Amino acid sequence: MEKIAFVFPGQGSQKVGMGKDLIENYEEAKIFFKEANLALKEEEVNISKLCFEGPEEELKNTINAQPAILTVSTILFELLKKYDIKPSVVAGHSLGEYTALVANRSIKFKEAVKLVRKRGEYMQSATPIGTGSMLAILGLKEEEISKLFKEISNLGIVEITNYNSPTQIVVSGEIKPLEKLSLLVKQKGAKAIPLKVSAPFHSSLMKLAKVNLAKYLERIDIQNPQIPIICNVNAEYARKKEEIKLSLIEQMDHPVRWVDSIKKMNSEGINYFIEVGPGKVLKELIKQIIPEAKIFNVFDSNSLKNVVEKMKEVI
Repeated sequence: MEKIAFVFPGQGSQKVGMGKDLIENYEEAKIFFKEANLALKEEEVNISKLCFEGPEEELKNTINAQPAILTVSTILFELLKKYDIKPSVVAGHSLGEYTALVANRSIKFKEAVKLVRKRGEYMQSATPIGTGSMLAILGLKEEEISKLFKEISNLGIVEITNYNSPTQIVVSGEIKPLEKLSLLVKQKGAKAIPLKVSAPFHSSLMKLAKVNLAKYLERIDIQNPQIPIICNVNAEYARKKEEIKLSLIEQMDHPVRWVDSIKKMNSEGINYFIEVGPGKVLKELIKQIIPEAKIFNVFDSNSLKNVVEKMKEVI
């Protein structure tokens, strides 16, 4: 029997229409969407309507995208479990770490929906809109990027915030140094792709968000994980609820160590990965990190059926 890792996507994987076919085919989807809507009733947010109908601008807003992605990913996890497909280990990319904790029964679903909505609020309000953003750099190594940082240090704050794959590193910072960095990267023959976000996530500019999240987490009932979980902040296992809480707090202004997380799983015999949630970003990243890995993604009813069929041979 092969060991399987479930990985959960983060912000940016949202898409208008996600989850609609799930609610048409599975009672479990109806239950979870109803719970999500009830969880955010006071905020007058209808997650199912946002997911199914949009509008896109509203869905991709940080405060909406986070609970929406968590909801759809959780439904897909529960459906895989229904077909007796269960992970040996879990991990999530940024926001996805919260879904991994729901899958783990470390945080209750309803509490997680409210929590990530608050997380989105804190992240968005940590810096004035228009003063910070993020940039994906393709084709330069960490050392080369660090050298470029020295050339723009007088313009403001810019930091590495996502180690996504051997060829993709994401940086966050203030607008002026990011604009200059983009030019320097292109001069080196590499690619610089602005991300569709309105704040410099996972950087030191998120210090206020970190403080606010730490306060909010004091009221959340976190349990020890039932499934081994690897955390973004250090690519290590969190085995106790205290470690989980600290990891979520530190994640706010520390880089996402995705490459190290995937390599750690692979070094311990994991060669099957299932991306559980909308999109296929993590599938593509894992291909770059572990080219020989068997990688699948579950994002709707058809992909679920395909993976269930393929996993019969594995489990």
